[in-house]
Amino acid sequence: MLDDALRSNRLPAAPGVGYKPQHFAQILEQAQPVAWLEIHAENYMGDGGRPLAQLRHLSEKFPISVHGVGLSIGGEGPLDAEHLARLKHLVGWLDPASFSEHLAWSTHDSHFLNDLLPLPYTDATLARVCEHIDQVQEVVGRQMLLENPSSYLAFEESTWSEPDFLREVSQRTGCGLLLDVNNVFVSATNLEFSPQGYIDAYPLDKVGEIHLGGHDEDQDDHGHPLLIDSHGREVVDPVWALLDYVLDKSGPKPLLVEWDTDVPDWPVLRAEADRAQAALDRVPA
Repeated sequence: MLDDALRSNRLPAAPGVGYKPQHFAQILEQAQPVAWLEIHAENYMGDGGRPLAQLRHLSEKFPISVHGVGLSIGGEGPLDAEHLARLKHLVGWLDPASFSEHLAWSTHDSHFLNDLLPLPYTDATLARVCEHIDQVQEVVGRQMLLENPSSYLAFEESTWSEPDFLREVSQRTGCGLLLDVNNVFVSATNLEFSPQGYIDAYPLDKVGEIHLGGHDEDQDDHGHPLLIDSHGREVVDPVWALLDYVLDKSGPKPLLVEWDTDVPDWPVLRAEADRAQAALDRVPA
C-alpha cells in the first residue's frame, strides 16, 4: 500500500496536450499555449541529446505528466528491472506532476509486443497487477495512475467488471486512476454496453487525470461497428458528450488531448485543447 507521503499528482484541473517535438517552438512562442504537457516515458530514457534538452526546458515552464506504455503491468512475468530503473531515473530528475501507466500487458517471455493488450478480470489477475503496481510505486517513489484500456473483446473467465476491478486495484495499492473517456466509448461500442452505465459504476473519486483522443471506425466480420483507438484524429462529438457526463459527476479534472499519429499542425491541436477548456467551463463551480 502506498505511503501517503508519496501521493504526488500536481496537475491543474485544466487542459493539457501530448507534447510532440515539432510543436516545440510554437509552444514556447505563445504566452499561454496550454496548462500542462504529457510525454511518453519511453521516448526520454536516453542519456542526452536534443529530446532531453528540450524536455528540461519545457519542464521549467509547464507541469509535465509522464505516461508510460512499456511496463506491461498486467504481464504474467516479472517487470523488466532495467526498464524500471530507466523510468526511475527519468522521474527522479524530471520530478513530473503526474505519472501513469496502462492496465494492459505487452510482453511474453523475452518478447515485447508493440500493442497494449487487455486482461481477463480475475482474482489471479488482480493479485498480479497489484503486486506489479506496488513494485513500481516503491521503486519510482510516487503514486502511479492506472489507465483503463480500450477493448475489442471480452474474456469469458472474467469475474470482475472493469470499474470494480479498477476500484479494487486502487484500494489495495493506493494508486490513482486515469480515466480515458475515448477508451470507454470505444470499448462500449465494441462490446455493446452503455458508456454512461460504465461511468456510473466507475470510482470517479480516484481519478487524477482524464484523457481524450480520436478513434477510427471500421466493421468486424459480422458487419458490426468496430472502433480502433488510434489517437490519429480529432475527438468526435459523442466522446465530448461523454466527457460532459463525466465532469458533471466528477467536477473539474486535468484533461489531456492525445494525438499521437498523423500529428496535426499546432493550431489544430490547440483548438482541441480549447474545446476541452470549454467543457471545463461548463462544470458548475
